[in-house]
Amino acid sequence: MRLFVSIDLPDDFAAEVEQVQAQFADATGLNFTDPEQAHVTLKFLGDVNQGELPRVKNAVRRAIEKSGVEPFETTYEGVGVFPDIGYIKVLWLGVGEGSEQMTDLHETIEREVTRLGFDPEDHDFTPHVTLARMEHAGGKELVQENVEELDPTVGTTEVTEVRLTESVLTDEGPEYSTVESFALE
Repeated sequence: MRLFVSIDLPDDFAAEVEQVQAQFADATGLNFTDPEQAHVTLKFLGDVNQGELPRVKNAVRRAIEKSGVEPFETTYEGVGVFPDIGYIKVLWLGVGEGSEQMTDLHETIEREVTRLGFDPEDHDFTPHVTLARMEHAGGKELVQENVEELDPTVGTTEVTEVRLTESVLTDEGPEYSTVESFALE
């Protein structure tokens, strides 16, 4: 199973996410994500054997409890790129309010799953929703201009759970399904 830990955007945010993506539609080289699957990845786990699943679930549950993060408001807003504006690999939607809680969740999940043998992240965590991946630099200038000029707000919502999500790669793109949901209390 190919797994990651996520906070999913509400279904009714898909149209707003798509509107943000539309601002970049003329930029060649971008491969857009499905707005109906928009999420913040707290930790990418990768391939996990079915037999390890109970340990992974327990580690995520333990991490959420240790984090002390209760349900919180979050605002999805702004756009940016990774790794930097000069060399773009990912176009993303940012997190304003709520980013501190997401970072706390990421850090406790990171600690718990690395104890199970998962690799630690090799970069700083920035809460974000991936909007597109840049496959070639044909539309780089348009992306750069839009990132500098646009400051969209998709919306504010309450985060009440974290999900362990399975990603199945298909010819049409990844398909996500929830393995387990963990309530914030």
